[in-house]
Amino acid sequence: MDILKELDVIEKDGLAALAAAEDEDALAAWRTAHLGRKSGLMAAFDGMKDLSKEERPQVGRRANEVKQALEGALEKKLVAVRQATLEASLAGEHLDVSLPGRALPLGRLHPVNQTLRRIYAIFAEMGFQVYRSREVESDDYNFTFLNIPAHHPARDMWDTFHTDREGVILRTHTSPGQIHAMREYCPENIRVILPGMVYRYEQVTTRSEMQFNQVEGLAVGPNITFGDLKGTLTDFARRLFNPDVRTRFRASHFPFTEPSAEMDVECFVCMGDGCSVCKGTGWLEILGSGMVHPTVLRYGGYDPEKVSGFAFGMGPERITMLLHRITDIRHFWRNDVRFLEQF
Repeated sequence: MDILKELDVIEKDGLAALAAAEDEDALAAWRTAHLGRKSGLMAAFDGMKDLSKEERPQVGRRANEVKQALEGALEKKLVAVRQATLEASLAGEHLDVSLPGRALPLGRLHPVNQTLRRIYAIFAEMGFQVYRSREVESDDYNFTFLNIPAHHPARDMWDTFHTDREGVILRTHTSPGQIHAMREYCPENIRVILPGMVYRYEQVTTRSEMQFNQVEGLAVGPNITFGDLKGTLTDFARRLFNPDVRTRFRASHFPFTEPSAEMDVECFVCMGDGCSVCKGTGWLEILGSGMVHPTVLRYGGYDPEKVSGFAFGMGPERITMLLHRITDIRHFWRNDVRFLEQF
């Protein structure tokens, strides 16, 4: 039958034309010409109405075979053309793998936290462990057990935040942790540092805040002397500031230590000559210290006739200000990225 030969020719010509198509526009034109309404294949389908009943199934089967062959070939060709287009596009784009990517902004430790970590590391090397205690404290732990009984004038040193519950306050120093630590470890020897936040009802200025950090240290055991205290703190200062830093101890008074002393380091701005940073003295105060008072040892569960101990306390904010020559403590709490990203 002539129509079957025509279908063979339609298939052959269609596949040949498809092989010559090189882009998607050419494939779109090919689809219109070979599979569209006005194509020879569609004309063959339309001509089936003039065929006899015997011819119609054979021609219809062959016409469908041609249509499926052309559509299948078109699909494969379309995939190949798109892949070739992609490869050509990539080949035209030079990728410099050595070019750095976009850097993500990195977070930084707060400058006070950096100082705290340095303090922790130094005392860890000396055998001290970190001991943390509660910030909401009882009046007894904050004052009475530290040799500051009720109505004692020493309580005026701290402007205390009181709560609605009688006898419950926000701790004014980390010293209550000394009692907690001694009662937990008694009768064993102790070497701990006690970091944490403390609270005092003070006017906020360039040098004072209502909320700030403290780090205290406590060592309890037989035959501990003031010489041990001095050696420990001198070594600490040399590790924190520089190996050649000069230190001095000045007599002072704290209710919970006897004798008591404050420790200074030589001003590292003027090297002891006197300047505005050290207020002309040539020295910078960094901490208070002393031998643990016998009353405090007893409240902690120890016998002061058998053991002794030393304690010290410092303000990480103050040390950070000295290390970086920061003049306003309020910068630490303002969350100003321009300030914090400098450290």
